[in-house]
Amino acid sequence: MEKATFAGGCFWCMVTPFEEQPGIESIVSGYTGGHVDDPTYEQVKTGTTGHYEVVEITFDPTLFAYERLLELYWIQTDPTDDGGQFQDRGSQYAPAIFYHTEDQRVKAEQSRDALAASGRFKQPIVTKILPADTFYPAEEYHQDFHKKNPAHYKEDRKKSGRDAFIEQAW
Repeated sequence: MEKATFAGGCFWCMVTPFEEQPGIESIVSGYTGGHVDDPTYEQVKTGTTGHYEVVEITFDPTLFAYERLLELYWIQTDPTDDGGQFQDRGSQYAPAIFYHTEDQRVKAEQSRDALAASGRFKQPIVTKILPADTFYPAEEYHQDFHKKNPAHYKEDRKKSGRDAFIEQAW
């Protein structure tokens, strides 16, 4: 098993695209990249801890290759917006790929460069590619939020503008 860590705005919305894929063992919502040990959601949402909201995916690369995870990742985000994602604004919601190995770094950079060369977006691709840092799981009520609170999740996702952007851009 390997790990992949992605920031793409609200971590609730980053779980569902990956969860039904073959070879995905787990998806945990959490925080990484900051300077506060074991931060809380209340701390991270202020944007002062340096953390990103992320999903940490444990996967079997023989069943679902890292490159396929990257393909799914890109189409969940606006890779040209480093001020957050959709209605979620601030550095804690900025898009980023956190690599766990040198191979992941290379593949993430190649994937980003291919997207930039594709001409799909007029603005530059600003998604950061960073080394994986300490991962802190989010509080239990954030885990599988879409299953625990489906009405709230659907309403929040619709209001966010994420799905409209995905449909228009991808």
